[in-house]
Amino acid sequence: MVGIINGILFLFTLAIFARVILSFVMQLSAGRPHPVLVSINLLVNQITEPVLGPIRKSLPSFGGFDFSPMVVLIILILLRKVVDAAL
Repeated sequence: MVGIINGILFLFTLAIFARVILSFVMQLSAGRPHPVLVSINLLVNQITEPVLGPIRKSLPSFGGFDFSPMVVLIILILLRKVVDAAL
């Protein structure tokens, strides 16, 4: 059971990193990103937004910078440590 929870937390961590990277890639592709890239971006956003959205709303504004992925990654790291300690 601990392995399954740890695996889910790891996959969500990867999804957060993918979202951050895709946000830069989508901006660099300017007007016409590849349709596959758009589909992947939509999927990753649908997976991560339920967690990132509420945290983004609770953080103060930092001049256009979104620190919610960093906060969620810190929380995920702490959760993984708690799950590992439960062994």
